[in-house]
Amino acid sequence: MKFEVTILGSSSATPVHNRNPTAQLLNCNEKFYLIDCGEGTQQQLIKYGFKASKIDFIFISHLHGDHYFGLIGLLSSLHLNGRIKPLKIFAPAALQEILALQFKYSETVIRYPIEFVVTEAAEPVQIFENADLVVDTVILNHRIPCTGFRFTQKKRLRKLIVEKLEAEGINIDYYPLLKRGVDLELPDGRVLLNAEYTTDSDTPRRYGYCSDTLLDERYFESVSDCDLLYHEATFLHEMLDRANQTHHTTALQAAEIARATRASKLLIGHFSSRYKTLQALLEEARSVFEKTELAIEGNTYTI
Repeated sequence: MKFEVTILGSSSATPVHNRNPTAQLLNCNEKFYLIDCGEGTQQQLIKYGFKASKIDFIFISHLHGDHYFGLIGLLSSLHLNGRIKPLKIFAPAALQEILALQFKYSETVIRYPIEFVVTEAAEPVQIFENADLVVDTVILNHRIPCTGFRFTQKKRLRKLIVEKLEAEGINIDYYPLLKRGVDLELPDGRVLLNAEYTTDSDTPRRYGYCSDTLLDERYFESVSDCDLLYHEATFLHEMLDRANQTHHTTALQAAEIARATRASKLLIGHFSSRYKTLQALLEEARSVFEKTELAIEGNTYTI
């Protein structure tokens, strides 16, 4: 099952040449989840060949503009392009008021249903579940209430060894039970041991998304053992005082968090506009956690 994330924006605060404010697109089994929606997100979707109409779920971490200023434009474009299917938004409560005000003064009546799910930055909770994955909040430590998100795949049914089943003439009516792990006794007396006719499905994978935050051990458990951990790394560690003042993290700290939470891989982003090139941030993180990559816009990372 496909489980991958594409970076649409990786800059903090303001856009710079070749870097846009934060936005990511998660693809889980060809269902698309937008994570944050900084300025220019819909242009990035077009640039990298994604159809906004396929997005049914949007997760907004907090209400600093570089994480949601692209949302009103995206919602308006979906309206103008004739969307009618529902859209679900997970975000702080005040975003409802912000969107309502925008639509009020533009006299826009959105033609598709928007279901708004309020996120709370108090304690981690499950906020979404479907057939493919479960989403939980991660309580971060920023200047204003801010949540990260943990996306965990659901365990799939077992895989049939179809060639063996066909060779032995097993009726396909038994396939669903075998996929669910059941041992069967057939009317002719034969016993089908599940372990002999199926293989286990892939181990569920986990993606952790840590938006703006200070290093704070209280959220470590929420993002433990991620196959891919995205963590903001706004500054080099030489600017730790500035990072603390603005409630952000350094590249070195992001790597320490990945190591402490046993991440398989680390993806760093939310880079300050002061950095025209990013190699120093990557090298700093890799000095602590070797399996670190930069969140490069347009790149897709398999989880």
